[in-house]
Formats: sequence, C-alpha cells, structure tokens
Amino acid sequence: MDENESNESLMPSDQNPKEAVRKRQNSARDSAESDSSKLSKKSFKLDYRLEEDVTKSKKGKDGRFVNPWPTWRSPSISSLLRWLLTEKDHSSVPCCKEELDKELPVLKPYFIDDPGEAGVREAGLRVTWLGHATLMVEMDELVFLTDPIFSSRASPSQYLGPKRFRPPPCTVAELPQIHAVLISHNHYDHLDYSSVIALNERFGNELRWFVPLGLLDWMQRCGCENVIELDWWEENCVPGHDQVTFVFTPSQHWCKRTLMDDNKVLWGSWSVLGPWNRFFFAGDTGYCSAFEEIGKRFGPFDLAAIPIGAYEPRWFMKYQHIDPEEAVRIHIDVQAKKSVAIHWGTFALAYEHYLEPPVKLSEALERYGLNSEDFFVLKHGETRYLNTDDNFEQR
Repeated sequence: MDENESNESLMPSDQNPKEAVRKRQNSARDSAESDSSKLSKKSFKLDYRLEEDVTKSKKGKDGRFVNPWPTWRSPSISSLLRWLLTEKDHSSVPCCKEELDKELPVLKPYFIDDPGEAGVREAGLRVTWLGHATLMVEMDELVFLTDPIFSSRASPSQYLGPKRFRPPPCTVAELPQIHAVLISHNHYDHLDYSSVIALNERFGNELRWFVPLGLLDWMQRCGCENVIELDWWEENCVPGHDQVTFVFTPSQHWCKRTLMDDNKVLWGSWSVLGPWNRFFFAGDTGYCSAFEEIGKRFGPFDLAAIPIGAYEPRWFMKYQHIDPEEAVRIHIDVQAKKSVAIHWGTFALAYEHYLEPPVKLSEALERYGLNSEDFFVLKHGETRYLNTDDNFEQR
C-alpha cells in the first residue's frame, strides 16, 4: 500500500472533511442526549454505552506485543538508514537563544508562585503545557502529569542524544501536589529515568503511576511502589478518588529502550473519565481505527491532548507519528470538544521545520471547518482553563 492508498483508506470515501465533522458531532450529541444528559452532575457514572467488541492488545509468537492495525508497518534497519542518510533535515532550529525566546517563549507557570491554587474543585478543567508531551492536568479534584520529561536530553545519556531546545518551564521541586502520572510508552522522550526518580523522591507512595503492561518491573527498579500496570481497556483509580477512572486505551506505536527489548512493553493512550470532565491523552501514535473505538466508547471528551510534531518524512514517520491533519482527524474520532497540541517545539525528533506543526495544524483545521479554539496551541508553561459546567448537561 503506497501513501496515497493509505490516506484514502483512512478517510470516508463519501464524506468531505467538513461533512465528517458535522456527522460526528451529531452522533455525539444524539448519544449524549439519550444517555448522560438525564443524570445530575454528581451522579454521573462511567457508562459503557457501546458494548461491542473492541480491539485488544496482541502478542506475536515470540511473546512481544504487535500492532493489530492494518495501517501499521514496522520500521526496519534499511528504512532507518534511508531516512538518516538520504533525507534532508529541515528542522532548522536556531542556535540563538534570543531568537528561540521570541519564537517559542517559555512562561513561568502560575503554580510556581502559588502552588496552593492548583486543583480544580468544580466542573472545570485546567491544563498546563510543560513541553513536548508533558502536561499538568487538573480535573475532578485530581492533578496529574502526562509523560513527564524534565531532563535536557531524551536519551539514556545526558551527554548524547536529542537535546531539548526549549527548557522545561519548571523543575520537579516547583510542581504542586501531584496525585498521578500517566505513561503512554517507554521511549526516552516519554519515559525519562531522571524525571521518574525525581518525582518519586518528591512525592513517594502518595503518587500513583499508571503504566502500560510490561513496565511494572522497570518502575519498581526505580523505587516506585505505587504502580498500576494496565492492558488496553483495563481501568483503575487513585486511592481516595475512585470517582475518576483511568482507562488505558490503544494507539499505534512501538516500544524500545535497549538493543534487545523491542515491544516487550505495551504502548497506548489514556482516557480519564470523571464525574465532571473527560480527558484523553493520545501519547505517541500513527493514525488508526483505535480512535473511533475510543470515541464511541468513552466520548465525548472535554479535552484531548494530541501530538502534532515529529512527522517528516511521511514515508517513514506516518506509521508511528501522526501529522497535523491526522491529529485533527483524531480530534474528530474521539469526539473531543477541545484539543491541545503536544509533542512539538521541544525536541527536534524529525525533519519538519521546528515552527511548522502549528501552521499545518491551522491549515488542517480550516479544511475541516474548525478553528484555533477547537484545537489550540499553548506556549511552554502556559495554562488554559476550560469551563465545562455549561457543557456537562449536553453529554
């Protein structure tokens, strides 16, 4: 299957982009009116509105996890070498700090001066982008992080490997009280050893780690004891906050940290379902049918965090990383009311220009009849508050 065939197979043949958005929004509204809108706010329960079969995780004969999606193709040594040796790197990250400060300013997060303000206690949701795929999310009386990386490099060594060109907006010591951490997979830019150690030293067993199947032993070797390891579609909660359900949901990706551990750990996304809000974290992923399954089962989401960077060249990256247009399609698939862009502007992990992802996102939103408020971009350290109270009864 060539690139054009792959793209055509993912887009409904009888719909243009704007029509696809309209039909998905109508479907979400009809489902909401028939189920959840009858419930009062604090009696809202996790409901599996669609109980049909969903795609489960699979292992090959060698016991390693495999992607069940027809849209997947495993990266090979030859394709990796072709990418590294024949493709031109257009990332063009400037060396000048002044230019970077102008183009990608790093703001001081609000909680550094007033950590006691963290934690949304009503029907609202607050999100702060801390760079790359790291978010601090406040919802339903919980504060949690996604794929935290506070190190200078996404690498097993802090002397070699991809170096961040925008610093983290805060240190682990400057964070407010964190109740949970979500890990999508074990690549170095999403599971950072030094950040895990620092968070565990700061919060200890009060911090619950939600991780993919196969990662428990590694986390315990780091000294973390409050670890919940989940397979796709399995769920758990934070002690004392059992009204909020954390569900490990699928994605299309792969795992590796050493020469010999390919896909011994599962990868995925996270759906966080509370009495007031629903949040989706896509992690790292190529585009696949998993997101329609997630949207049908758990949507609509008040906020989704979806990657928009590290996508060029497409012939190599498309199986593992979505581009901005595919990010918009995931926004639609999971029935997100709002989405925030992640996985860009921090590490140069692919060959697109470092400022291109938000531009391509804006173009894709226009094609789909959406706007920048539907799928927004934050500055490093910036916070956005979403008032979801008015939307709650529409579920």
